[in-house]
Amino acid sequence: MSATTPSSVRIVEVGPRDGLQNEAKPVATEDKFTFVRLLAEAGVREIELTSFVRPDAIPQLADAAALAERVRAHGFSDAVRLSALVPNMRGLEAALAAGIPEVAVFLATSDRFSERNIRATVEESFTRIAPVIAHALQSGLRVRGYLSTVYGCPYEGKVEPQKVLRLSERLLEMGVYEVSLGDTTGIATPGQVEAVLGLLLAIIPAHRLAGHFHDTRGMALANILTAWKMGITTFDASAGGLGGCPYATGASGNVATEEVVALLESLGAPTGISLPKLVEASAFMLDRLGRESPSKLHRVLASTAAAH
Repeated sequence: MSATTPSSVRIVEVGPRDGLQNEAKPVATEDKFTFVRLLAEAGVREIELTSFVRPDAIPQLADAAALAERVRAHGFSDAVRLSALVPNMRGLEAALAAGIPEVAVFLATSDRFSERNIRATVEESFTRIAPVIAHALQSGLRVRGYLSTVYGCPYEGKVEPQKVLRLSERLLEMGVYEVSLGDTTGIATPGQVEAVLGLLLAIIPAHRLAGHFHDTRGMALANILTAWKMGITTFDASAGGLGGCPYATGASGNVATEEVVALLESLGAPTGISLPKLVEASAFMLDRLGRESPSKLHRVLASTAAAH
């Protein structure tokens, strides 16, 4: 480990929101609560709980308010930073009413992806979220920013690093405390990560950036390792590798939290997360969904746990 390599990392668990939002099989609110409770018991300290969107837009997350109330009533949320994605002012008002202390806003680097996702160009999306960010900050909430299609758009192709820098700076100037750089289709390579982060880190402090990698081509861990060696200390991950993007054909789930924890712990970067308990949490939700994890590591660890 070099002198500039960070010694610890933050894991933002996005499974309850990003991992479940595209699942066609309905998941009961109580099962979502159990999933979140198990994640917290595993030592996960930052959890993106849900998204406050129209029920007809994402039926799986129609119970956002009910889930937030269930989690808040349990009390363990005092030790866990909970957040929720909000697409507009209505979503923010719902998050405020639910007592969510942190919200996230979403933008993309390309107009075509943005239009397919939120029916707005990149510029229009900035106009849309500006009052959301301002009102959230005035209300005492922390605001995180997602920047999608950082390493390439499924419709427009290559994205110039300079554009990623401009959009990231603009989000930070609006008041978000951190920009999560999304490899939405899982096409990034370590070389691309070096190119993008090399440019951004010359201007933006590492603690203001996070990595959000999908594992479509099996490159997520290599990309995370590259980003970590460059000084990035925060990574989004989804328990069991759940997730995907409905607007990016072929995009598989987020990198499995188990794999990120195992990788970074092996390099001497503590995460504070118990791998066996994390596997238990992932296995619970995978069982409810009736599916197998795409993560080889999860399958090995789950099989070993079952054998014992």
